[in-house]
Amino acid sequence: MTILNKLASSLHRRDEEANQLLAEEIVKANDAKAIAELVENLNNKSRDIQNDCIKVLYEIGERKPALIASYLRNFVGLLENKNNRLQWGAMTALDAIATEDPGAIFKVLTKIIVAAEGGSVITRDHAVNILVKLCAVKQYSDTAFPFLIEQIQRSPSNQLPMYAEKAMPFINEKNRPVFIKTLNSRLDDIDKDTKRKRVEKVIAKLQR
Repeated sequence: MTILNKLASSLHRRDEEANQLLAEEIVKANDAKAIAELVENLNNKSRDIQNDCIKVLYEIGERKPALIASYLRNFVGLLENKNNRLQWGAMTALDAIATEDPGAIFKVLTKIIVAAEGGSVITRDHAVNILVKLCAVKQYSDTAFPFLIEQIQRSPSNQLPMYAEKAMPFINEKNRPVFIKTLNSRLDDIDKDTKRKRVEKVIAKLQR
C-alpha cells in the first residue's frame, strides 16, 4: 500500500489530523521508505498531494528531525518554489533540521536568508527560528547574529515581540548592546501597547 493513500487529500479530509497521525506512525516505525516516498512526491502533479507530503515531512521533523535531515537539499530546493505552501513548509522542515544538524544548515544559510526576505510571514518566522538556533552554537553565532539583527530591524511590528523573546536566551555579553539598541529603535513602530510591553520586558531583563 502506497503511503499516498494515507494522506488527508486521499482520504478526502480537509483537516490536518490524518497527516499528523501519519507522521506519528512513520516516526514510531522509523519508516525511511515512507519518508523517501513523501519526498519523491513533493513533485507530484497534484498540488494537494504536494501540500500533504510537505506537511507530513515537517511534522516528522518536529518529532524526530534525524529522520528527515538527509533530505536537507530537497527542502532547500523548495525555498524558491512558486507553491507558497511548499516554500514555507520546506522552511519549517529546515527549522527542525537546525536542531539536529546546525552545521549543515549553516552551509545553506545564504539561501535561507534570501527565501526569508521574499517569503511569507511563516517563512520568515521559521528563518528567524533557524538564526536563533545558530546563534546558540558558538562556532556559528558571530555569523548568524548580524542576520538575526537584520530580520529584527525589518520585521513587521506584530512579529517583533516573538522574535525578541525567542532570541533573548541566546544573547551574550558581546552582542547584548547591539540587540538592545536594535529593539529600542523599533519601539515606536509598535502600535499595540501589549506588544510594545513585551519588547520592553525583554529589554529590561537584558539590562539587569
